[in-house]
Amino acid sequence: MIDLYTWSTPNGRKISIMLEECGLAYNVRPIDISKNEQFGDEFIAINPNSKIPAIVDHDGDRGTPFVLFESGAILIYLAEKVGRFLPATPIARYQTLQWLMFQMSGVGPSFGQAHHFMRAAKEHVPYGIERYGKEAVRLYGVMNDRLGKTAFLAGDVYTVADIATFPWIARHEWHRVDLTTFPNVARWFGEVGSRPAVIKGMRIPA
Repeated sequence: MIDLYTWSTPNGRKISIMLEECGLAYNVRPIDISKNEQFGDEFIAINPNSKIPAIVDHDGDRGTPFVLFESGAILIYLAEKVGRFLPATPIARYQTLQWLMFQMSGVGPSFGQAHHFMRAAKEHVPYGIERYGKEAVRLYGVMNDRLGKTAFLAGDVYTVADIATFPWIARHEWHRVDLTTFPNVARWFGEVGSRPAVIKGMRIPA
């Protein structure tokens, strides 16, 4: 059994989707970040960086509970645990990790800043809106070009790279992007979003 500490954010939903895809049993431990529950002593003991998601795998190394935070690391761990969604052959594996890191270093941070300046900032900051809005559009262009050549981000097989990226694209309206202007991303988004595990994972926590 795995305990999933999460909230209804793209980073949290990466892991609930992955757990559903892997068919692993898990308990949801909601951490309401709107109430700053991530800064409570109980959660800090799980993740000293006070960010969701985090997991505790009670069937970890030799039966010892294993605690892990950072969504990218969790995705890799779960993929290796079940032997799915991360290719074993070196070239395919590194292509997958390359696109996973693209999400971690580009899509997540830039889209997150776009969300902040376009939706959450208490004052209108044109510089922030323009900077991160333009970067979001640029990143959509990168993905659109890639997905015009391959079925999924890492190639012809669905992987952790797609799982990591999908929840961020699900908020395209938050960063003022019309998916019809990126038809290859729209095609991919529809295909990934129709997967039963993705549908269920996106609803967690309820």
